[in-house]
Amino acid sequence: MALSGMRGLSVFISEIRGCQNKEQERLRVDKELGNIRTRFKNEKGLTPYEKKKYVWKMLYIFMLGYDVDFGHMEAVSLISAPKYPEKQVGYLVTSCLLNENHDFLRLAINTIRNDIIGRNETFQCLALTLVGNIGGREFAESLAPDVQKLLISSSCRPLVKKKAALCLLRLFRKNPDVVNVDGWSDRMAQLLDERNLGVLTSSMSLFVSLVSNNHEAYWSCLPKCVKVLEILARNQDVPQEYTYYGIPSPWLQVKTMRALQYFPTIEDPNTRRALFEVLQRVLMGTDVVKNVNKNNASHAVLFEALALVMHLDAEKEMMSQCVALLGKFIAVREPNIRYLGLENMTRMLMVTDVQEIIKRHQAQIITSLKDPDISIRRRALDLLYAMCDVSNAKDIVEELLQYLGTAEFTMREELALKAAILAEKFAPDLSWYVDVILQLIDKAGDFVSDDIWFRVVQFVTNNEDLQPYAALKAREYLDKPAIHETMMKVSAYLLGEYSHLLSRRPGCSPKEIFGIIHEKLPTVSTPTISILLSSYAKILMHSQPPDPELQNQIWAIFSKYETSIDAEIQQRAVEYFALSKKGAALIDILAEMPKFPERESSLIKRAEDTEADTAELSAIKSRAQQQASNALVVTDQQPANHPLQVTQLAMVKIPSINEENNHVDQEVTQTNGSLGEGEPQNGDIFGDLLSPLAIEGPPGVSGTETLSEDGALALAPIGEQENAVKPIVDIAEIFHALCVKDSGVLYEDPYVQIGIKAEWRGHQGRLVLFLGNKTTSSLDSVQAVILSPSHLKLELSSVPEVIPPRAQVQCPLEVVNLRPSRDVAVLDFSYKFGTSLVDNKLRLPAVLNKFFQPITLSAEEFFPQWRTLAAPPLKLQEVVRGVRPMSLGEMANLLNSLKLIVSPGLDPNANNLVASTTFYSESTRSMLCLVRIETDPADRTQLRMTVASGDPTLTFELKELIKEQLISIPTASRPPVHQQPQPTTQPISSSDPGALLAGLL
Repeated sequence: MALSGMRGLSVFISEIRGCQNKEQERLRVDKELGNIRTRFKNEKGLTPYEKKKYVWKMLYIFMLGYDVDFGHMEAVSLISAPKYPEKQVGYLVTSCLLNENHDFLRLAINTIRNDIIGRNETFQCLALTLVGNIGGREFAESLAPDVQKLLISSSCRPLVKKKAALCLLRLFRKNPDVVNVDGWSDRMAQLLDERNLGVLTSSMSLFVSLVSNNHEAYWSCLPKCVKVLEILARNQDVPQEYTYYGIPSPWLQVKTMRALQYFPTIEDPNTRRALFEVLQRVLMGTDVVKNVNKNNASHAVLFEALALVMHLDAEKEMMSQCVALLGKFIAVREPNIRYLGLENMTRMLMVTDVQEIIKRHQAQIITSLKDPDISIRRRALDLLYAMCDVSNAKDIVEELLQYLGTAEFTMREELALKAAILAEKFAPDLSWYVDVILQLIDKAGDFVSDDIWFRVVQFVTNNEDLQPYAALKAREYLDKPAIHETMMKVSAYLLGEYSHLLSRRPGCSPKEIFGIIHEKLPTVSTPTISILLSSYAKILMHSQPPDPELQNQIWAIFSKYETSIDAEIQQRAVEYFALSKKGAALIDILAEMPKFPERESSLIKRAEDTEADTAELSAIKSRAQQQASNALVVTDQQPANHPLQVTQLAMVKIPSINEENNHVDQEVTQTNGSLGEGEPQNGDIFGDLLSPLAIEGPPGVSGTETLSEDGALALAPIGEQENAVKPIVDIAEIFHALCVKDSGVLYEDPYVQIGIKAEWRGHQGRLVLFLGNKTTSSLDSVQAVILSPSHLKLELSSVPEVIPPRAQVQCPLEVVNLRPSRDVAVLDFSYKFGTSLVDNKLRLPAVLNKFFQPITLSAEEFFPQWRTLAAPPLKLQEVVRGVRPMSLGEMANLLNSLKLIVSPGLDPNANNLVASTTFYSESTRSMLCLVRIETDPADRTQLRMTVASGDPTLTFELKELIKEQLISIPTASRPPVHQQPQPTTQPISSSDPGALLAGLL
């Protein structure tokens, strides 16, 4: 249907709104797009008015969510039209449909510049709006000087100045290296004197960006900002249109206060006094009212004022006012205000002097733990955790333990960890600490990680006076008919070590202790059985000379488990059975474990690793710098290198349990009931590497969690490496594991461990390399060089030439993906240890699939894209032979691990898989990728694979990536992409009976 005049646009919109379902709408849109495409092919016969009409329709279709992949040139050409209606639609549609990298924009730069420097204010505003919305590098290079001239021009009207300030802000944010703002301090000071509040607000937005980049250049503007706040606070000369619910321009107040926070201090006493008077007025004049909009505006100003007060380290009186005001907020009914009050009170704790004042509101904060809103409960938990000290630790921890019983499952793990940390840091006495941890395990065992009970074992081991009490409490918990398995572990361990201290108490004889532990054995898992066997051996040792009946019972258990299928349990049973027959010598062999060396609490380290960006951690760190820690200290009475007088030396194998691997052992040298302080385990040296679960465990329990989920360690060398020092890792398995995971060990040898942790977003990534020295000597001549392929832009921070003994350094690595490729970046890492020079080239897992973003498509979304990508080189098909036999489910899991999300039911053939993802690179931006795999149930060693995307290189690279995974081609044997021959592709014809998605397309 031929549409004439703008009435045609109205009719088209009415018809779209009248469609009864999505399919009707799609058909109507496709019909209209076809009509527009036909008219654009005969562009010579189109008038600017007709072109404007069709471009408006394109914009409406785009707003409905449909792809408009043509007509861009027509939209751009309207920018140069002489009349406003055509020019307006040209600017508007161009800013909506095109991004900053589109080639067509280059054609319009001269026209846009002419409009900016011209005298038509309407055209100037249109051009500035387009540049401000798109803000590409070429625009910044060509137009930034002209925009700057407009902004400081005395002849420009306020409307143009406002848009010029915001346009310059966008250009500066996107391209700070291109926009020259040197010497702009005086000009910004001139702009901050602007009387028009619209221009002043826009200029202040620009000023915030400039001062955040370099505050040193803008000290002269600081008094101007304070003056602006004075005018607004006194409501002087503020027009009515800039007054929001009685508040003078709250947006400008917020921006100005934020700008002031970039200056480290205010030296001038007059300026400082004037600013504090303004802040005092804000604090005194803000209250909670019924009008929601007024509340939102006044509280936005108030909370920015609070942030400024904290930044300036104001007087204690003003701090007290801030806390009192927040105390009112956390008591009101409105949940949003309570949330903001709790959050800002947590931030206030960064100022040590207000901690005592905040404690006055402790009862109200505890009440917030019972709030119906989980976000308020989380903020209350954060605040209680941050405000806890020795004086209120008992009350707060008891409240947390009570809350543990009713808290959501999503909060219980965090709650348990925080309660354990507070009990450790601020315990008034050790027995209370033991009570808290055992209650914690009893109430929330599923949410208590092993490192918590490891820690209580360390305290008990290092404090002899605590040992009888801890053993007695463990005995009491075992009387319960049902206890959590974690409680079973800690009770069995404590009773095994210290039950002999209770022998005079009723019900605590070795036989009775053994009986109460053993009756729980059928209910526990394999790792706990290992601990129980160790406890039995200890009980037998403490009962020397043994009770024959008890001895026979324990021997029978050891004998039973000597044939266990689990190697860990079998080894313990065999060794303990043999040792238990040595009679009195058993006392020396299985003597009590020695004291642990003093070390940093891994619980606190774990909390810091997992909550590094929270306000509560900032408060804790700030307070820790200004007051001594009251944490319990695990002490070691022997010096680090205490020489041992060896009289009887025995090598005792004490197997250890690990959640990932139950076959890790540690050898302990023991003499005369004491253990020598030999070299620490390698795992302990890097216990904090990447994994928040890393923990130094008690004897008999492994102290380090496996860093990677599947236990794979990573090294993928390039070429031949002839080093005297050999890696202690699997070469091929590790690289493949890290290609689908974001953290793990990249390399390890007897001297060095390199861990990696990565985060990916779009076409950018950030990796952190953890370089750890495992030895007691320094590593010298350390060098790390990135050998980057052409498709990646990598920037590695400086690496120290020397890594001290037992130290770990972090080296951030920034990654930008320029275009699709399967080539791999290489880390050339070398160091010198003694006379050995070690050099390894390690593949970095910055691979193609790291830049995928999973997406799940419905049939309505998938099929139009599939039809659009109709033929090579955008759609490639290949019959792949030699595929590893795997079920359809295994193949789906393989694709999902590569971030290719399988859409079940999209293909009518149940033997086929359809998957999709979005690929990001600087050249392609976001690019949709579609995959279909057709399998043959009778022959799982071959399949037909079709891959489609909007970029030929991406299509080929993705096809080869999937093929490598399916047939397990070793990565090291693959030549670089630029050396590969072009693939042999099969054209896809709709007449082919095997055509993809036949019957649906």
